[in-house]
Amino acid sequence: VSGSWMRLLKWKPHARAAAEPVPGPSTRVLMVCTGNICRSPTAQAVLTAKVKARGLHQRVTVDSAGTHGFHLQEPPDVRAQRHGARRGYDLKKLRARRIEDADFQRFDLILAMDEKNLEWLREKAPAGSPARLGLLMAHARRHPDVGEVPDPYYGASDGFERVLDLVEDACDGLVADLLEGKGPGAAAP
Repeated sequence: VSGSWMRLLKWKPHARAAAEPVPGPSTRVLMVCTGNICRSPTAQAVLTAKVKARGLHQRVTVDSAGTHGFHLQEPPDVRAQRHGARRGYDLKKLRARRIEDADFQRFDLILAMDEKNLEWLREKAPAGSPARLGLLMAHARRHPDVGEVPDPYYGASDGFERVLDLVEDACDGLVADLLEGKGPGAAAP
């Protein structure tokens, strides 16, 4: 096989080297859905890839958790993994966990996938918690009228594509906010 064909065989879509690190304050972001096997791990993988591509990987830390412990230590839903992989996101190593009290101190920005999760977070947040709570979709630019990331768990496979479309949009908006110097206070809704 010739050298040019070898390069083609090694090429991976969406695989990008990290941009040069961008200096600035660090931000810790936690993505939250119900079971932490579909939407929030997808959002974690997408935001992680986007901050790396824009050089923010040394100042933005991303994690995910669920409001409930239905799937503790399980990998993301295979459909979420498959659809994410098609767009260059690796979810295989992620494991479900439940949000814990310490997360409200550890993270600067906690973003829920829907209003129900956001309400739960507001009820559970300890008094005086420094974490800013909000909806991920508040950062969307191409889907400004969509307020929530719908749960694809009980639906067809196209629901996972819709989740990716919405999450990519919202993560692009969040990264733009961070690049403009808007920290968690300014970037949160």
